[in-house]
Amino acid sequence: MDLSRFPRRRYTQGPTPLEFLPRFTEALRASCPAGSGPNVWIKRDDMLGLTPGGNKTRKLEFLVADALAQGADTLITCGAPQSNHCRATLCAAIKEGMKCRFVIEERVPKSYKPEASGNNFLFRLLGVEAITVVPAGSNMLEAMQQVAADLAKEGRKGYIVPGGGSNALGGLGYVACAQELQQQFFEQGVQIDRVVVGSGSSGTHGGLLAGFMGNHINIPIVGIGVSRDPVDQNPLVHKEAQAVVDLLGLDITIPRAAVVSYGDWWRPKYSVPNAAMVEAVQVLARTEAILLDPVYTGKIMAGLMGLARKGFFRADENVLFIHTGGAPSLHAYEAEVLGLTELTA
Repeated sequence: MDLSRFPRRRYTQGPTPLEFLPRFTEALRASCPAGSGPNVWIKRDDMLGLTPGGNKTRKLEFLVADALAQGADTLITCGAPQSNHCRATLCAAIKEGMKCRFVIEERVPKSYKPEASGNNFLFRLLGVEAITVVPAGSNMLEAMQQVAADLAKEGRKGYIVPGGGSNALGGLGYVACAQELQQQFFEQGVQIDRVVVGSGSSGTHGGLLAGFMGNHINIPIVGIGVSRDPVDQNPLVHKEAQAVVDLLGLDITIPRAAVVSYGDWWRPKYSVPNAAMVEAVQVLARTEAILLDPVYTGKIMAGLMGLARKGFFRADENVLFIHTGGAPSLHAYEAEVLGLTELTA
């Protein structure tokens, strides 16, 4: 799969680490029936470039290159109040000497607090130009288009980056990740039997699936939903994966059976903490000194742990967890993550 014909900015020096998690694996096995849990590996995309890393960096390499090619001077994007994607987009804008504006959707009413810690603090520190707050269910594209229209009146040119960076162009970032993983498997002599990845706006899950199929990497991908159940999530991932292979001009039809996700760990709502997430965040921190976030990776790792305890993985299976970053939002959920607040199971 040749990505060289697509303009790309580079925000990371070299590949992110691929590591085995021996102490986490031991702790997980101790909680599984008959100690039969899998061997757990991690892809450290939390160490990608753009402060302080995360999966959005890979997508923005292609999206920002397109923005620059179109002569844009301002990036416009959207997300939830503690959006990692908004923060990463702002960082990319700074790197390129551009301005950045957000549309923030209050998916939980009154949840946006400008003075909050976590990513909200970073929005202010990094110098976002303007933030428009809209209620849950708003048409985010229309809201971003209005921001672009306001900029045009000032003689400026905005570029709309979709939520999560999730469109076919952004999905190329995880085609590149698939190629990077393929090389690391070869160089490190690692055989991975299954990959676990977060499934939200679908760009990471769909892009990785497209990259695996296009590069003949025959490893099943398991998505853990962070906001939807499979009946709603799987069609989004399938559409994204197909759009990516179509953009690449590949004669591939993504089988619907290749899209697998589980939705048992995101409740009670998107971004609202639960007890399984808290356990996952605490266990990985206290066994491997690796930080997860409450909104995405904590719930995704909770899904991996829950599936292991149900016997989903073989005892000798090598499972790769894609760490998509998000640690800054930990600071906005300190009481919950430290177990000082009662949560749902």
